[in-house]
Amino acid sequence: MKIKILAFGIAREIIGGFETILDLPTTATVADVKKQLVAQFPAFEKLASLKVAVNSEYATDDMALTPNDEIVIIPPVSGG
Repeated sequence: MKIKILAFGIAREIIGGFETILDLPTTATVADVKKQLVAQFPAFEKLASLKVAVNSEYATDDMALTPNDEIVIIPPVSGG
């Protein structure tokens, strides 16, 4: 299935834009999204932490995905 990924902050810089499409198996989970992102964009591996939201809710790695889910990559944030 094709999943649209939205990215913010450094994640957007890594993928070179606001969104990308991943082609994942129909049994894909959030962990599969993370693995695929690292495979396509190795710089993701260097991020200390990476959160994923599915349909506006933080998601655990074992959460199953469906083709209509909105996936958002939330990179680590810093500030002062």
